Amino acid sequence: MSGLTPILAEPAIHALLWSVVTIGFYWVAKRIYRKWPRWWLMPLAVTPVLVAAIVLSLHATYQEYIRGTKWLVLLLGPTTVAFAIPIYEQRALIRLHWPVLLVGMLVGSLTAIASSWALAMAVGLDHTVLLSLLPRSISTPFAMEVSGDIGGVPDLTAVFVVVTGIAGAIIGDMILARIPIASALARGALFGIGAHGAGTARAQQIGETEGAVAGLVMVLVGLLNVLAAPLVARLLR
Repeated sequence: MSGLTPILAEPAIHALLWSVVTIGFYWVAKRIYRKWPRWWLMPLAVTPVLVAAIVLSLHATYQEYIRGTKWLVLLLGPTTVAFAIPIYEQRALIRLHWPVLLVGMLVGSLTAIASSWALAMAVGLDHTVLLSLLPRSISTPFAMEVSGDIGGVPDLTAVFVVVTGIAGAIIGDMILARIPIASALARGALFGIGAHGAGTARAQQIGETEGAVAGLVMVLVGLLNVLAAPLVARLLR
Protein backbone atom coordinates (compact mmCIF):
# COMPACT_ATOMS: atom_id res chain seq x y z
CA MET A 1 0.00 0.00 0.00
CA SER A 2 1.57 3.24 -1.12
CA GLY A 3 2.77 5.56 1.60
CA LEU A 4 1.41 3.59 4.54
CA THR A 5 3.55 1.70 7.01
CA PRO A 6 3.18 -2.09 7.36
CA ILE A 7 1.33 -1.59 10.66
CA LEU A 8 -1.22 0.72 9.07
CA ALA A 9 -1.56 -1.77 6.22
CA GLU A 10 -3.17 -4.30 8.56
CA PRO A 11 -6.90 -4.49 7.62
CA ALA A 12 -8.22 -3.84 11.15
CA ILE A 13 -5.83 -0.95 11.81
CA HIS A 14 -6.47 0.40 8.34
CA ALA A 15 -10.25 0.46 8.86
CA LEU A 16 -9.88 1.93 12.34
CA LEU A 17 -7.58 4.71 11.11
CA TRP A 18 -9.83 6.01 8.36
CA SER A 19 -13.00 5.55 10.41
CA VAL A 20 -11.56 7.56 13.31
CA VAL A 21 -10.28 10.22 10.92
CA THR A 22 -13.64 10.59 9.19
CA ILE A 23 -15.87 10.49 12.27
CA GLY A 24 -13.46 12.59 14.33
CA PHE A 25 -13.21 15.36 11.76
CA TYR A 26 -16.97 15.41 11.31
CA TRP A 27 -17.49 15.68 15.07
CA VAL A 28 -15.01 18.54 15.31
CA ALA A 29 -16.55 20.28 12.29
CA LYS A 30 -20.03 20.08 13.85
CA ARG A 31 -18.82 21.66 17.08
CA ILE A 32 -17.11 24.44 15.17
CA TYR A 33 -20.21 25.08 13.08
CA ARG A 34 -22.43 25.29 16.15
CA LYS A 35 -20.19 28.01 17.55
CA TRP A 36 -19.63 29.84 14.27
CA PRO A 37 -22.54 29.04 11.91
CA ARG A 38 -20.97 30.21 8.65
CA TRP A 39 -21.61 28.53 5.32
CA TRP A 40 -17.90 27.84 4.72
CA LEU A 41 -17.77 26.01 8.07
CA MET A 42 -20.56 23.54 7.27
CA PRO A 43 -19.48 20.03 8.36
CA LEU A 44 -20.26 18.70 4.89
CA ALA A 45 -17.82 21.24 3.45
CA VAL A 46 -15.07 21.09 6.08
CA THR A 47 -14.88 17.33 6.69
CA PRO A 48 -14.04 16.27 3.11
CA VAL A 49 -11.31 18.90 2.91
CA LEU A 50 -9.71 17.75 6.16
CA VAL A 51 -9.99 14.06 5.24
CA ALA A 52 -8.52 14.75 1.79
CA ALA A 53 -5.58 16.54 3.42
CA ILE A 54 -4.82 13.48 5.55
CA VAL A 55 -5.20 11.11 2.60
CA LEU A 56 -2.80 13.18 0.50
CA SER A 57 -0.29 13.64 3.33
CA LEU A 58 -0.11 9.85 3.77
CA HIS A 59 0.13 9.33 0.00
CA ALA A 60 -2.89 7.04 0.21
CA THR A 61 -5.38 6.44 -2.58
CA TYR A 62 -9.13 6.82 -2.70
CA GLN A 63 -9.47 3.03 -2.97
CA GLU A 64 -7.49 2.60 0.26
CA TYR A 65 -9.61 5.18 2.05
CA ILE A 66 -12.98 3.81 0.89
CA ARG A 67 -11.92 0.26 1.78
CA GLY A 68 -11.38 1.40 5.37
CA THR A 69 -14.69 3.25 5.60
CA LYS A 70 -16.88 0.88 3.59
CA TRP A 71 -18.95 0.14 6.66
CA LEU A 72 -20.03 3.78 6.79
CA VAL A 73 -21.25 3.53 3.20
CA LEU A 74 -23.16 0.34 4.05
CA LEU A 75 -25.09 2.29 6.70
CA LEU A 76 -26.77 4.21 3.88
CA GLY A 77 -29.01 1.18 3.35
CA PRO A 78 -30.65 1.26 6.82
CA THR A 79 -30.74 5.05 6.56
CA THR A 80 -32.81 4.79 3.39
CA VAL A 81 -35.28 2.46 5.11
CA ALA A 82 -35.49 4.83 8.09
CA PHE A 83 -36.70 7.57 5.76
CA ALA A 84 -40.13 5.95 6.01
CA ILE A 85 -40.45 7.37 9.53
CA PRO A 86 -40.71 11.09 8.63
CA ILE A 87 -43.15 10.24 5.84
CA TYR A 88 -45.41 8.49 8.36
CA GLU A 89 -45.07 11.28 10.91
CA GLN A 90 -46.00 13.92 8.34
CA ARG A 91 -48.86 11.96 6.75
CA ALA A 92 -51.40 14.65 7.73
CA LEU A 93 -49.31 17.27 5.96
CA ILE A 94 -49.10 15.06 2.87
CA ARG A 95 -52.88 14.58 2.78
CA LEU A 96 -53.47 18.31 3.13
CA HIS A 97 -50.97 19.58 0.56
CA TRP A 98 -50.30 16.58 -1.70
CA PRO A 99 -51.22 18.34 -5.01
CA VAL A 100 -48.82 21.22 -4.36
CA LEU A 101 -46.08 18.92 -3.07
CA LEU A 102 -46.44 16.61 -6.08
CA VAL A 103 -46.19 19.47 -8.59
CA GLY A 104 -43.23 20.96 -6.74
CA MET A 105 -41.39 17.64 -6.64
CA LEU A 106 -41.95 16.94 -10.32
CA VAL A 107 -40.90 20.42 -11.42
CA GLY A 108 -37.91 20.43 -9.06
CA SER A 109 -36.69 17.01 -10.17
CA LEU A 110 -37.08 17.78 -13.87
CA THR A 111 -35.30 21.12 -13.43
CA ALA A 112 -32.41 19.48 -11.58
CA ILE A 113 -32.00 16.75 -14.20
CA ALA A 114 -32.30 19.18 -17.12
CA SER A 115 -29.80 21.63 -15.62
CA SER A 116 -27.35 18.79 -14.92
CA TRP A 117 -27.67 17.57 -18.48
CA ALA A 118 -27.19 21.09 -19.88
CA LEU A 119 -24.13 21.68 -17.67
CA ALA A 120 -22.57 18.36 -18.70
CA MET A 121 -23.15 19.10 -22.38
CA ALA A 122 -21.78 22.65 -22.04
CA VAL A 123 -18.47 21.54 -20.50
CA GLY A 124 -18.16 18.34 -22.54
CA LEU A 125 -18.32 15.73 -19.78
CA ASP A 126 -18.12 12.12 -20.87
CA HIS A 127 -21.21 9.91 -20.68
CA THR A 128 -20.33 8.15 -17.42
CA VAL A 129 -19.68 11.42 -15.58
CA LEU A 130 -22.88 12.85 -17.03
CA LEU A 131 -24.89 9.90 -15.66
CA SER A 132 -23.19 10.36 -12.29
CA LEU A 133 -24.16 14.04 -12.27
CA LEU A 134 -27.86 13.61 -13.05
CA PRO A 135 -29.00 12.47 -9.54
CA ARG A 136 -27.05 15.24 -7.76
CA SER A 137 -30.15 16.94 -6.34
CA ILE A 138 -31.41 14.09 -4.15
CA SER A 139 -30.02 12.88 -0.83
CA THR A 140 -26.97 10.62 -0.86
CA PRO A 141 -28.57 7.18 -0.23
CA PHE A 142 -31.12 7.70 -3.01
CA ALA A 143 -28.63 9.41 -5.33
CA MET A 144 -26.12 6.57 -5.14
CA GLU A 145 -28.87 4.03 -5.81
CA VAL A 146 -30.14 5.97 -8.84
CA SER A 147 -26.60 6.50 -10.13
CA GLY A 148 -25.87 2.79 -10.08
CA ASP A 149 -29.16 1.98 -11.80
CA ILE A 150 -28.62 4.37 -14.72
CA GLY A 151 -24.94 3.53 -15.30
CA GLY A 152 -23.18 6.24 -13.31
CA VAL A 153 -20.48 5.97 -10.62
CA PRO A 154 -22.16 6.08 -7.17
CA ASP A 155 -19.02 7.32 -5.38
CA LEU A 156 -18.69 10.20 -7.83
CA THR A 157 -22.37 10.97 -7.47
CA ALA A 158 -21.90 11.28 -3.70
CA VAL A 159 -19.37 14.07 -4.29
CA PHE A 160 -21.78 15.89 -6.60
CA VAL A 161 -24.53 15.54 -3.98
CA VAL A 162 -22.40 17.16 -1.26
CA VAL A 163 -21.41 20.06 -3.52
CA THR A 164 -25.03 20.57 -4.59
CA GLY A 165 -26.28 20.50 -1.00
CA ILE A 166 -23.81 23.11 0.21
CA ALA A 167 -24.36 25.37 -2.81
CA GLY A 168 -28.13 24.94 -2.58
CA ALA A 169 -28.24 25.89 1.10
CA ILE A 170 -26.20 29.04 0.41
CA ILE A 171 -28.24 30.05 -2.64
CA GLY A 172 -31.47 29.32 -0.74
CA ASP A 173 -30.48 31.81 1.95
CA MET A 174 -29.69 34.39 -0.74
CA ILE A 175 -33.09 33.85 -2.37
CA LEU A 176 -34.97 34.26 0.90
CA ALA A 177 -32.98 37.42 1.68
CA ARG A 178 -34.04 39.02 -1.62
CA ILE A 179 -37.47 37.47 -2.20
CA PRO A 180 -39.58 37.37 0.98
CA ILE A 181 -41.57 34.13 0.89
CA ALA A 182 -44.39 34.16 3.42
CA SER A 183 -45.34 30.47 3.18
CA ALA A 184 -43.45 28.14 5.51
CA LEU A 185 -44.42 25.31 3.15
CA ALA A 186 -42.73 27.07 0.22
CA ARG A 187 -39.61 27.91 2.26
CA GLY A 188 -39.23 24.32 3.41
CA ALA A 189 -39.84 22.88 -0.04
CA LEU A 190 -37.27 25.25 -1.53
CA PHE A 191 -34.54 23.84 0.69
CA GLY A 192 -35.73 20.23 0.60
CA ILE A 193 -35.86 20.02 -3.19
CA GLY A 194 -32.89 22.24 -4.00
CA ALA A 195 -30.41 21.23 -1.34
CA HIS A 196 -31.61 17.88 0.16
CA GLY A 197 -29.78 17.07 3.46
CA ALA A 198 -27.81 20.31 3.84
CA GLY A 199 -30.92 22.28 2.91
CA THR A 200 -33.05 20.40 5.42
CA ALA A 201 -30.57 21.22 8.17
CA ARG A 202 -30.73 24.90 7.19
CA ALA A 203 -34.54 24.81 7.02
CA GLN A 204 -34.69 23.43 10.56
CA GLN A 205 -32.71 26.45 11.71
CA ILE A 206 -35.28 28.75 10.10
CA GLY A 207 -38.32 27.12 11.66
CA GLU A 208 -39.90 23.88 12.82
CA THR A 209 -42.45 23.79 10.00
CA GLU A 210 -39.82 24.61 7.37
CA GLY A 211 -37.60 21.82 8.68
CA ALA A 212 -40.44 19.28 8.67
CA VAL A 213 -41.48 20.19 5.13
CA ALA A 214 -37.90 20.16 3.84
CA GLY A 215 -37.27 16.72 5.33
CA LEU A 216 -40.52 15.36 3.97
CA VAL A 217 -39.94 16.73 0.46
CA MET A 218 -36.34 15.49 0.47
CA VAL A 219 -37.51 11.94 1.19
CA LEU A 220 -40.36 11.99 -1.31
CA VAL A 221 -38.15 13.40 -4.08
CA GLY A 222 -35.63 10.66 -3.36
CA LEU A 223 -38.29 7.96 -3.58
CA LEU A 224 -39.68 9.50 -6.76
CA ASN A 225 -36.27 9.47 -8.41
CA VAL A 226 -35.50 5.89 -7.33
CA LEU A 227 -38.79 4.70 -8.81
CA ALA A 228 -38.17 6.65 -12.02
CA ALA A 229 -34.52 5.51 -12.38
CA PRO A 230 -35.27 2.42 -14.54
CA LEU A 231 -37.26 4.59 -16.96
CA VAL A 232 -34.47 7.18 -17.10
CA ALA A 233 -31.90 4.44 -17.69
CA ARG A 234 -33.93 3.08 -20.60
CA LEU A 235 -34.28 6.53 -22.17
CA LEU A 236 -30.53 7.17 -21.89
CA ARG A 237 -29.50 3.95 -23.64
